[in-house]
Amino acid sequence: MKKKEIFEQVISWFEKNMPIAETELHYSSPFELLVAVILSAQCTDKRVNIITPPLFEKYPNEIFMADATVEDIFELIRTCSYPNNKAKHLLGMAKMLHHDFRGKVPSDIQELQKMPGVGRKTANVIASVVFNKPTMAVDTHVFRVSARIGLTTNSKTPLETEKQLVKYIPEEKIPTAHHWLILHGRYVCLARKPKCEQCGISEFCKFHQKKQSKTSSNKRSE
Repeated sequence: MKKKEIFEQVISWFEKNMPIAETELHYSSPFELLVAVILSAQCTDKRVNIITPPLFEKYPNEIFMADATVEDIFELIRTCSYPNNKAKHLLGMAKMLHHDFRGKVPSDIQELQKMPGVGRKTANVIASVVFNKPTMAVDTHVFRVSARIGLTTNSKTPLETEKQLVKYIPEEKIPTAHHWLILHGRYVCLARKPKCEQCGISEFCKFHQKKQSKTSSNKRSE
């Protein structure tokens, strides 16, 4: 099956079986999503959703957070991964958002990445979720699932994966496709033990095909 055909099959299946796919992070404004995504680096969305309610209650916008101290923020996010660095990033982000961007979260990828704690993945998430731009954020789930299915080939970096994915996914579907791949990796195509028997796209998944071929080969050699 050619690359284009694999993409068409995968997109078709997700459209039928997961028509609504959204971020699992809880937020009520672009600022809150930006904070949540920064916190989510190497941390589960579940943990972030526990941390953010009291954080947003104390700092409902960038003005309040910009007036805080690193120590203040640290105390509220200490149960997430790398709280020291993230506290510094959040404070720096809030100050820049307030002073340089006048409180308005930018939609441009390059502008977003000027803020502390905002790398390409985070910028792509904001551009996609908030502004519905055709940007593909590549996290560990997207990277793994794309390679396993066969959507990407010999990709060594998130940027390579991003470029290969956006080449074949129609622009208007990219924001949703990002969530399809994340959710599939989070609940079905698990890192250590993928649930191939529960997977609806296993019939055109290269990983599954290789596994089936190996099983058949072992049986013949017995």
